[in-house]
Amino acid sequence: MGTSRRVRLVGPGRAGRSVAAGLAAAGWEVAGLVGRSDDPTDAAADVDLLVVATPDGAVAEVAAAVRPVPTTVVAHLAGSLTLDALAPHPRRASVHPLVPLPDPERGAERLRGAVMAVAGDPLAHEVATALGGRPVEVPDAQRAAYHAAACMAANHLVALMGQVERVAAPVGLDLEAYLGLAAASLDDVARLGPAAALTGPASRGDEATLARHRAALAPEERPAYDALAEAAARLAGRRPGPAG
Repeated sequence: MGTSRRVRLVGPGRAGRSVAAGLAAAGWEVAGLVGRSDDPTDAAADVDLLVVATPDGAVAEVAAAVRPVPTTVVAHLAGSLTLDALAPHPRRASVHPLVPLPDPERGAERLRGAVMAVAGDPLAHEVATALGGRPVEVPDAQRAAYHAAACMAANHLVALMGQVERVAAPVGLDLEAYLGLAAASLDDVARLGPAAALTGPASRGDEATLARHRAALAPEERPAYDALAEAAARLAGRRPGPAG
């Protein structure tokens, strides 16, 4: 057996601890977690990989505070950032798991089988494979579009379910009453694709029903409803009707 890889992480949050747990389970030696109150200057020393697992806005500042080590790969987990955020380190990489990481235990489990956007140093592929993920090359020029799609699939979906909860509350139904409908729709998307899975008034051009919906909604709920009804009409190949 060869010598195991050594990794250190800056930023012991949910993502950082999930990755640390996953790599440790794969046989990597975790050389420590550098927190907010720790000096990161020598964080790249004596390891094969330094993972900057801070919030996106802090990655460049943290990376710049670390003394470069020519043999150490410095990587971030930020889906929206390019490798430029890791200057001045000579070996740079990024690994972004396309899965939510709510806590270290469930996060490490979810990493297995997850798509992981990788770029830069070849060690990124090794990391993704060690975590049990499926590495996919996403070049810097496509990072913003890739991350926008990820936010739509996760954050926007959660925000949409928040709207469902608000609109259903006066009816006397809680969110749980609608979760089966949402889950079945996602299952149909997985089996059939978005266009074939689409149902509802916008898909069939039922403007009268859409108008009744708009009239029943509070004014602050209408912009999101109208935007998604328009998106549904486009997906169905229909010209969206006027919002009223």
